[in-house]
Amino acid sequence: MKKIVKITLICFLALSMTGCATLLGGPVTQHQKTKPLPGQPQREVRVLALIADIVLFLPGTIVDFATGAIYRPRQ
Repeated sequence: MKKIVKITLICFLALSMTGCATLLGGPVTQHQKTKPLPGQPQREVRVLALIADIVLFLPGTIVDFATGAIYRPRQ
């Protein structure tokens, strides 16, 4: 029984460390990581990744914003 609980906890922690945009969004560019200065245009959010994070696993949203993966790369 303890082994099942440990495996479940490890899986839960592994899932909480990921987000949809982090896994599926590709490499994070410097534009996505850098916070815009005052007067610069704001970064656009990937709406589909945000909705998927909210629906599937809400803490993944925090990970995506922290890594910058939730923002669209510059074209």
